[in-house]
Amino acid sequence: MIRTQIQLTEAQFEALKVQAADQGRSMADMIRACVDEALPKVGRRDPAERKQRALAAIGSLGKGPADLSTAHDTHLAEAYR
Repeated sequence: MIRTQIQLTEAQFEALKVQAADQGRSMADMIRACVDEALPKVGRRDPAERKQRALAAIGSLGKGPADLSTAHDTHLAEAYR
């Protein structure tokens, strides 16, 4: 696992602490469960869609600027704007 730090409001902290105690779980376990529940709603893209988006970004550059091989990160960032 990766250790991280978050900030909660006092109300969130108190509600989480009470609910975790009621369920006999740690606060960290409760937070991980909430994150797991929320992630699918974000809409993870499947690999085929990610590839399609990358190819579209490359295609949007046309033949490409003369410095594409050395400044590709800059051009790709501009394409995503």
